[in-house]
Amino acid sequence: MDRMVLKRMEYYGYHGVFEEERKLGQRFYVDLVLELDLQEAGKRDDLSKTVNYAEVHDLVKNIVEQKSFKLIEALAEHIASSVLDTYTMVDALTVGVTKPHPPFDIHFEGVTVELHRSRK
Repeated sequence: MDRMVLKRMEYYGYHGVFEEERKLGQRFYVDLVLELDLQEAGKRDDLSKTVNYAEVHDLVKNIVEQKSFKLIEALAEHIASSVLDTYTMVDALTVGVTKPHPPFDIHFEGVTVELHRSRK
C-alpha cells in the first residue's frame, strides 16, 4: 500500500487533564501517515485521484484548535475517525499526537501518542 506522510503539523490547542492547560492552551504536533492507492494520481497527475493534503491539514487544524480533550489519546482518536469518515479512499492511517511541553516537573522532549486505525 502507498503512503502519504504529513509530518509535524503544528497547532495551538486547549487539551489536557489540568484545567490550566485547557484554559491557557499549548502547542501540539500531529503526524499522519495515510495508506491509500496513489498509482492513478501518479500516472494521471490528477489531484482528484488522491487526497488533497492541504484539506487534510485544515481538517486536523479545526479538530485540534476548535475542540478540547483531556487526553491526547482522545484527540488522536477523533482525528483518525474524522479522516477516515471524510476521505473514503484512505484505507488505513497512523496518527501521532505530540505534546512537546507537558506540565510536569521533569525534563523530556515531550510525549507522543501514536495509533493505527483501518477500515478492516
